Parts: sequence; structure tokens; C-alpha cells
Amino acid sequence: MKPLLTSLFLILLLSGCKKTVESIQQDLVIKAMTDGQWKITSFTQNSNNITSSFSTYTFQYYSNKTVDAINNGTVEKTGTWDGNASTMTTSANFVNASNPLDLINGSWRIDRNSWTYVEATQTVGAETKTMRLDKL
Repeated sequence: MKPLLTSLFLILLLSGCKKTVESIQQDLVIKAMTDGQWKITSFTQNSNNITSSFSTYTFQYYSNKTVDAINNGTVEKTGTWDGNASTMTTSANFVNASNPLDLINGSWRIDRNSWTYVEATQTVGAETKTMRLDKL
């Protein structure tokens, strides 16, 4: 009986550890994204460099999963965002956004990242977009 209880305890402990690790990873994603403003320093659409379309924008991410698109110091649009450390994905949604903000919408695969930058790719059908965000 004792080995059974020990095994059950270990299973519960290990499953709790996995949830704790996932929670810590999620907290780190939120902390990294919400600590300061971000700027798009590179954006390509089907290999066409359109970074200049974002030159007047910065982005402020919040822990409630909203994001402000700030154009020349004024909030132009508020959207939603999400990030998943275990799947290395992020997403954004600016409802009824015009160009260029609508280009950010959707799910992105994070290719490289650190505390100060994120490089991501989005492929939908034949269209491929790449984006780099740097923390200001």
C-alpha cells in the first residue's frame, strides 16, 4: 500500500510541477512583453521590405492581453495579443484595422527572441510575412 501512495504522490507532484513550469513560462512572456514599448524594426511581406510603413508606430503591451498601437505618440488603435512560450507563438488582433496595422493580425511563429527583441514569421497560403520587434 505504501508504494502505491508514494507513486500517487509522485504523479500528483510531477503533474503539478508541469503546470507550475507552464505558469512561470507564461508569466515570463507577459513580463517581457509588458515591460516597455516595442517598435517594428523590420517587416517584409513576400520578401518586399515595407518596414517604413511602421516607422511612426510603437506598441505598448499590457498584462490584460491588450495592446496599443501608438502612432506619433497617440493611441491609434487598441487590439488584443497573446503569447505562448511552450509553442513559441504569438498573435495579435486589431479589429477593423487599416493598413499597415492589419498586416500584424493573426498568429506568428517566433523564430528568435530575447528580452529585447522578437523575430517572427507568419505564413498564410502563399503569403509569408516576417517581422522584428525591438524593445525601446
